[in-house]
Amino acid sequence: MSKLTDVPKRILIGRALRSDRLGETLLPKRIALPVFASDPLSSVAYAPGEVLLVLSVAGVSAYHFSPWIAVAVVVLMFTVVASYRQNVHAYPSGGGDYEVANTNLGPKAGLTVASALLVDYVLTVAVSISSGIENLGSAVPFVVEHKVLCAVAVIVLLTLMNLRGVKESGKLFAIPTYVFVAGVFIMIAWGAYRGFVLDDTMKAPTADYEIKAEHEGLAGFAMVFLLLRAFSSGCAALTGVEAISNGVPAFRKPKSKNAATTLALMGGLAVTMFCGIIGLAMATNVHMAENPAKDLLDNGAALGGDYVQNPVISQVAEAVFGDGSFLFIVLAAATALVLFLAANTAYNGFPLLGSILAQDRYLPRQLHTRGDRLAFSNGIVLLAGAAALLVWIYGADSTRLIQLYIVGVFVSFTLSQIGMVRHWNRHLATERDPGKRRHMIRSRAINTFGAFFTGLVLIVVLVTKFTHGAWVALLGMVIFYATMSAIRRHYDRVSEEIAAAEGPSDDSVRPSRVHSIVLVSKIHKPTLRALAYAKLMRTDTLEALSVNVDAAETKALRDEWERRNISVPLKVLDSPYREVTRPVIEYVKSLRRESPRDAVSVIIPEYVVGHWYEHLLHNQSALRLKGRLLFTPGVMVTSVPYQLESSEAAKKRARRRQEWNAPGSVRRGPVEKRAKEPSKSGKKG
Repeated sequence: MSKLTDVPKRILIGRALRSDRLGETLLPKRIALPVFASDPLSSVAYAPGEVLLVLSVAGVSAYHFSPWIAVAVVVLMFTVVASYRQNVHAYPSGGGDYEVANTNLGPKAGLTVASALLVDYVLTVAVSISSGIENLGSAVPFVVEHKVLCAVAVIVLLTLMNLRGVKESGKLFAIPTYVFVAGVFIMIAWGAYRGFVLDDTMKAPTADYEIKAEHEGLAGFAMVFLLLRAFSSGCAALTGVEAISNGVPAFRKPKSKNAATTLALMGGLAVTMFCGIIGLAMATNVHMAENPAKDLLDNGAALGGDYVQNPVISQVAEAVFGDGSFLFIVLAAATALVLFLAANTAYNGFPLLGSILAQDRYLPRQLHTRGDRLAFSNGIVLLAGAAALLVWIYGADSTRLIQLYIVGVFVSFTLSQIGMVRHWNRHLATERDPGKRRHMIRSRAINTFGAFFTGLVLIVVLVTKFTHGAWVALLGMVIFYATMSAIRRHYDRVSEEIAAAEGPSDDSVRPSRVHSIVLVSKIHKPTLRALAYAKLMRTDTLEALSVNVDAAETKALRDEWERRNISVPLKVLDSPYREVTRPVIEYVKSLRRESPRDAVSVIIPEYVVGHWYEHLLHNQSALRLKGRLLFTPGVMVTSVPYQLESSEAAKKRARRRQEWNAPGSVRRGPVEKRAKEPSKSGKKG
């Protein structure tokens, strides 16, 4: 069985890496950018469309507000990037928002941030992959017909790629991410050249359609509310910015500097692409509607349910490059692919945060350990499972899923920046160097503005999106918070119970006596070995114990015991209901009641088989007894195994497997230089 599982595991994720090779998995900036920033970079594929969809409620006349909304998103992006550049320098250990809030605002604030980030990472995977499926579905009908199945398949594929390790997955993701970024910039440059220099007229496929406004003539508070809702939808472009602050340990040295540079580069690329696509959408007269079947009109007639509304970026690319052109196809393919890969931001952020939370005893300890490829494998699998469940529940519908988005990330943004303000206040109280104080005051001003701005956006997001699905994200945060609090209470309770006392205690005092019991069913080699082992132990009393479930077998056992003249006394317990476990447990408990300060050592002989199917042929009574005795205080259980021939054969097979290399377990590539061994050819025998 081990061989059957080892072969596919090595083929899928590669050979295991030694712990001392962790440094080889660290990322240079060119790989870290697509690994940690693929989410905010790819969000320009759907964030502009979300802005136009919301504005379409008031009709096409409201589209002229979109450039101002883009400016607000740009200001927010630069504010958040500048704020997080302070974070990565002040807290380079990888805790990110959680560490900032936990250190400066207390454990409850830290746990709130952690809950928000975990929810947001799960949503990042679900939204990115669902959006990618919808982009791909416009060209491949099968994908549209099986959206959930295809989305789950992509999640499984991304999971396997990330299980291979951060560096390898980063190399796989770098090419499509850079192709996408280059394609968008070429589209913006070529569109600007055609519009300003050649004075060409570029028309989107929906340019001639009319929009049937759901609420015509909006003004006053209603219009302000609509603009705020459109702004909150455009803020989807900021999701994933915090992942870099969580992933600082994955960067090459100098870690903080490289992370800050990557943040700045990501911010510049994201806002340029976002503004460029919004500008081209206005220039090409892209028309979007939340319900295109009814609200998009062609010569006064609704387009109907058969109409498929393409994303803004696809419509702009068609207008700029031409339908079916090479660059249009390349950008369309890169967009769909990069939306899938955008989930990689979460695949790197979630496991790292989960590892830190596990170290702080808020999540199971298994999330803190690295897998074969030095990635946090358990966290990767947990994220994939949660995202697949969400995709299944929401039918891989990005429009429904995106309403849950953003809430969590702005909760973490706001609390993190408030925490950074307190961080600088604390350091300013003790710092006397004028140069350092000026730097701290400047950093505090940046974080203060960031806290105010992101807090304002959080309120806007909650007000405008709560009834549209944001309440689900808040519920998820509450569930995560309650679960992690319960896990921490359990670990604290266990730590308190098992903590060693400073002075003498009942656990450190030697028992008065040790009463050893060897369980016997019949006399065979395992029984004789267990008796021989028990005689070597320094015990005060030793007896053999058997349970009478068959009178004939018990009589045969007594006769054989006497015939062999075994020196250990044999005690037989009656069991009128033919139970084995209960009489033994009751007898052990009676010994403990008679002498509470005595220790009882139960020795269980058992034979070991070598094949899994052979276990099915035995009743596993020894296993059940051990399980029950674990809950009996003052009782120690010892297994005395006796290996059968099949287990010896299994041992030889295991030894051969160690010497055998599974496909994929040996790879070519650079290796450490080793000193050459002296040649033996010149030696004489």
